[in-house]
Amino acid sequence: MASEFMNQVRVAIRLHHYSKRTEESYCQWIRRYILFHNKQHPKHMNESHIEAFLSYLAIQRDVSPSTQTAH
Repeated sequence: MASEFMNQVRVAIRLHHYSKRTEESYCQWIRRYILFHNKQHPKHMNESHIEAFLSYLAIQRDVSPSTQTAH
């Protein structure tokens, strides 16, 4: 996984003063998203990739819809 990309994510999260635990959680979800799409860089993905990942979570992983709410 592109560590430079994840470092940029961490910097952006810290600029918003989120807690360390929130940062870790967001980074884990981003990691899962990237791995789900065969390590494709997010800049090469679009809305259909997001929909596919959310559908996978809802159907295959039985993740609660409240977990998928955008902030």
